[in-house]
Amino acid sequence: MKKLKYLPKECASMSKIPKDIWCLGDEKLLERPKVSIVGTRRPLAYTKDYTFKLARALAKRGVVTVSGAAMGVDAIAHQGAGAKSTIAVMANGLDIRYPSVNKNLITDIEKRGLALSFYEPGFKARNWSFVARNELVVALGEVLVVTEAELKSGSMRSVEYALEMGKEIYVLAHRLNESSGTNWLLQEGKAKPIYNIDSFANRFALYEEKRDSFLEFIEQSPTLEAALEKFGDRVYEAELEGAISIQNGMVQVL
Repeated sequence: MKKLKYLPKECASMSKIPKDIWCLGDEKLLERPKVSIVGTRRPLAYTKDYTFKLARALAKRGVVTVSGAAMGVDAIAHQGAGAKSTIAVMANGLDIRYPSVNKNLITDIEKRGLALSFYEPGFKARNWSFVARNELVVALGEVLVVTEAELKSGSMRSVEYALEMGKEIYVLAHRLNESSGTNWLLQEGKAKPIYNIDSFANRFALYEEKRDSFLEFIEQSPTLEAALEKFGDRVYEAELEGAISIQNGMVQVL
């Protein structure tokens, strides 16, 4: 690990510009379009599904997902983007993989994506370091997306940073009595809803997503036999990547 030679230009929007940022991984990710995604550590099944789809849609268009590697929405956002298209901002030294439940995910990001931290090796996270981490997560993204949050939560502190920085805030549409924080943001006109994942992702695209003949075929929900006949081992490779599912002899896009 090493210190970034130059601070990202986005740090200029922070309340206190950091002196140093430690890094592990591909620093070139900082040069690409970036979207910050945050939310609850205990997301609903709906939130899990659409957080993953959102990060994946952004990655397909060359857009990097920035989050904090915490349990819940953070981890799902990193997973959806894939290690090569994600930046994880840590609240501890980069020699510590915290939380331990995300150890493998964080290690993968360090190898193929980018991990950042304000803190020297050996530093263990404190309550205040999580707050500082959140500000950098927000600063790095062109916009902030909150996929689920209660009114009194850490994610709403990230919202405060975004408002102070003058960044646009987006949220998933939720039912009444769910995700009170994001619904309040909509009610107060402080956030915009995401109704279509692809339309949202296209706004930040580094390049247009190329239509894939394989996925176009799978979108027709063919039988496994027909898919194997046409594409062979690619069917099982796509299943391992989490792009498709195979159930009861049928194949579907996730």
